[in-house]
Amino acid sequence: MATEKWPTAITDIEPGKIRLRGYDITELMENLTFAQTIFLTLRGELPNEAEAKMMEAILVSSVDHGVTPPSVLAARTVASGGNPLNAAVAAGVLAIGDVHGGAIEQCARILQEWALREGDVEKLGQELVEEFLSKKKRLPGFGHRLHTTDPRTVKLFEIADNLNFASRHMQLAREAEKQFEIQKGTKLPINVDGAIGAVISDMAFDWRLGKGFFILSRVAGLIAHIYEETTRFRPMRRLGDTNYEYDGPAPRKIG
Repeated sequence: MATEKWPTAITDIEPGKIRLRGYDITELMENLTFAQTIFLTLRGELPNEAEAKMMEAILVSSVDHGVTPPSVLAARTVASGGNPLNAAVAAGVLAIGDVHGGAIEQCARILQEWALREGDVEKLGQELVEEFLSKKKRLPGFGHRLHTTDPRTVKLFEIADNLNFASRHMQLAREAEKQFEIQKGTKLPINVDGAIGAVISDMAFDWRLGKGFFILSRVAGLIAHIYEETTRFRPMRRLGDTNYEYDGPAPRKIG
């Protein structure tokens, strides 16, 4: 019989006791919000007041963005096929990738790596944009297919400013936005993914948790979409014969 144990620093369980990061779960139930509990779970320590408010704002900001994102389309399609809620949620989460929801961790990684370099944020922001433009690479967390100015970014930064929360990573992100307009002559605004990437970096979260923040927020929206799909619409929803265009070979025969 194997004697090797599976170590974990997250939760300790014994009869009649559940301790999350050392705190009794019943004490957390009475004293912490869900956002504060997520912070504790991921970081291992309780958030201060500013961190708690920023965490709350992050989770609200990405809860939903309509029916068009791949995660929602996947979740509603799977639900439409008669699958249970958990399967449809899983399908939606699996649709989250580097292009949809992945910019948070990509942007956070860039900001965290560049923030370690010597120099002020003005100089670093200039060099960061110069490097991406010279390599003709897209800067993750900047620009949006719909919003010329992302209202969620504006509000996240406004909340951060009111709390005197912004530090090196948020400052660097803002400087990169400014430098892009200076160097390119075109405004490329920070989108909500970039804003979240900057905020979680200033909260000392590892960039590899980036997608996790998006998933935590978006799952609530997915559940709402799945419920709507199963209660308002008939199963096996069809796109319709006019909503696609065939561009394959013309009719043909073998032989």
